[in-house]
Amino acid sequence: MSKKFFGTDGIRGRAGSPPLDGATISRVGAALVLSLAREGASPLVVAGCDTRESSEWIIEAFAGGVTSAGGRLVAAGVIPTPGVAFLTSALGADAGVVVSASHNPWHDNGIKLFGADGKKLPDHVEARLESLIPAREAAPPVAVTTDPALCERYTAHLATSASSSLSGLRIVIDAANGAAFSVGPEAFRRAGATVIPAHISPDGRNINDGCGAVHPQKMAGLVVTSRADLGIALDGDADRIVMADNAGRVLDGDDLLYLFTLELEREGRKPPLVVGTVMSNFGLEEALKKKGIGLLRAPVGDRYVSEEMQKTGAPLGGEQSGHIIHSDFSTTGDGVLTGLVVSSLVAASGQRLSQQPRILRTPQILKNVRVKERVPFEAIPGFDAQRLACEALLNGHGRILLRYSGTEALARVMVEGAEASVVETVAERLVSVLESAIGAPSH
Repeated sequence: MSKKFFGTDGIRGRAGSPPLDGATISRVGAALVLSLAREGASPLVVAGCDTRESSEWIIEAFAGGVTSAGGRLVAAGVIPTPGVAFLTSALGADAGVVVSASHNPWHDNGIKLFGADGKKLPDHVEARLESLIPAREAAPPVAVTTDPALCERYTAHLATSASSSLSGLRIVIDAANGAAFSVGPEAFRRAGATVIPAHISPDGRNINDGCGAVHPQKMAGLVVTSRADLGIALDGDADRIVMADNAGRVLDGDDLLYLFTLELEREGRKPPLVVGTVMSNFGLEEALKKKGIGLLRAPVGDRYVSEEMQKTGAPLGGEQSGHIIHSDFSTTGDGVLTGLVVSSLVAASGQRLSQQPRILRTPQILKNVRVKERVPFEAIPGFDAQRLACEALLNGHGRILLRYSGTEALARVMVEGAEASVVETVAERLVSVLESAIGAPSH
């Protein structure tokens, strides 16, 4: 069953325009409750949001739909996406909703839904929910009251996730003026760290603006100038993380997934299998293999990583973008928690982050092409021929991955190979064809 509203990470778009207009949001809230309805029961929904100026009215529109369909909504206020996932399960709620557009600019927003187990809804459930959206008239918005005890419960959960005291560590935390602007620094302080906060003054429009995981060099520079032990950059809803070591070198999700594995090994819990994605660098696979750990590749999207973890029993999984999931602590990517775990490795080992083992990366490049429409790649004139020629250039020592973003009008071209110069050439050729055929004009 195809989906009209839901992409790879919920519903996302320009706030105030379909499908993120008040009427549609209200119908989505009602549809969620209708999909949960049981005889004599009033479904409970936990809600949270990031710091965008549109988040408040979207929560109220959603609450109107929930209430009109006979459900109840409790609001945690501004809280990271994984916080809502945690609370949904911890409170025994029927569902959770996060109003956020993650790493997108401030004028966008979105709706992410979680089931009672704290996991993102599978594709088939979202498709079924969509079929219920037109079934009711839009309800008026309902004012909501934030319960600060909910955010406190999540913060306490985070602070206890560090297996070692972080006392003595100086840590930069760039919260991207987003959902973790308060929770992130506080969790690290409670774990014992000295926190150097950055971008913790949201104004509704500065989320992700030149900061956070989208722009990690700002954080990396601050690590060096402040002589910190490490740095953490979160995205707008804090479900993903990019880090920097004490020398200012940036670490992405592949690096962090490997370091997370090392921490589990240190604790005597080395996993037999780790779940990555089709984007995971081959160097990660090789490094894990040397540890006797297998790497299973899932489609891009942390919910697909989570689904593979559930199928295989793998306790750990993650994406190159910085979504890292450990089933003992989280049901979805959690940037703050991952930062706490990697910091615990540094604290317990007595070695600085720059001294920790690293993966040896295979040359890889990712290029984005802004497109005016998502045409199947095989239907683009001349593209298949160029792809075959590019595969011949790689000579069996690399791979090409093509996909459209589920959240933005982008075609993503990933090329990996033995030689950096060949990888760059292949990527440029494929990008050139895409830009000529379906590229959107730059703004």
